[in-house]
Amino acid sequence: MNLLKIAAGVVAVGAVGEYAIANYFYNRTMIRSNAKREKTQEMAGTDWDAYIPHIHECKEKLAECPHEDMYIQSEDGLKLHATYFPCEGSKKVVICFHGYTSEGLNDYSTLAIFYLNKGYNLLIVDERAHGQSEGKFIGFGCLDRHDAKLWINMIIEKLGEDCKILLHGDSMGGATVLMTTGLELPPQVKAAVSDCAFTSAWEVFSAVLKNMYHLPPFPIMQIANQMVKKNAGYELDECNARREVAKATIPILFIHGEADTFVPCSMVHELYDACQTEKKLVIVEGAGHVESCYRDAELYEGAIESFIFPIMER
Repeated sequence: MNLLKIAAGVVAVGAVGEYAIANYFYNRTMIRSNAKREKTQEMAGTDWDAYIPHIHECKEKLAECPHEDMYIQSEDGLKLHATYFPCEGSKKVVICFHGYTSEGLNDYSTLAIFYLNKGYNLLIVDERAHGQSEGKFIGFGCLDRHDAKLWINMIIEKLGEDCKILLHGDSMGGATVLMTTGLELPPQVKAAVSDCAFTSAWEVFSAVLKNMYHLPPFPIMQIANQMVKKNAGYELDECNARREVAKATIPILFIHGEADTFVPCSMVHELYDACQTEKKLVIVEGAGHVESCYRDAELYEGAIESFIFPIMER
């Protein structure tokens, strides 16, 4: 009997510990006020020091370009923000979606200059619970894909039925874009670029727990998932980019850094294999998370020019 009591006590202590870890994980990753960019950058492992001067230079150039703030209301009542950069006389537009704990202008200053120089209008989105957009809970693409459709509709209304739309996302924004391709989209959406997207929040954070914290995902992820479902209204694998991209009908360019330690490079191969439409895969050797466009701009921009731009001219 004493052995049974001891065993029961050990199990109880273990369960309390697992709940505490799951609760920490939920609060740290899902709630806007607790999700810190510095921690995400540390986990990503990318050394940004070499790129900071160039990024600052591009931000200064971008700030001088004509632009305006734009807003929509999400289906659940949030006021969402984006920055619009017009390219006079052009009907082509890129809608950009940033990564986890970042914001639109932070991720897209360099690529914005590239796209503007190529004759594209730009809509750089702050995803829900990021930047100037409202929201307490981070959507990890599952909620953001519905917001993306609203931004698409807004752009069509602004530029007209004859506009051509390209979706471009990195990290969580890449997952958002791929999840959006699984929805029924208007014909104005012509193509998508996904940079270092994850398959689902469940799978990427399971990998983080295992590879970075050396913790077994079970039962931590199961407990955290119930917390997310109760408070944020969705489940961490409810919307999986691998499943959604299999429904895509538009061409997709997949890009990933070979040395990504946050979102394993193996995920892009899963996403690419699942995609049944016209597609191209680019792996940037030595690039960490969200580093590809800086580490090898020629390869990155060249892939967009050779694969995406001809599609946008059809």
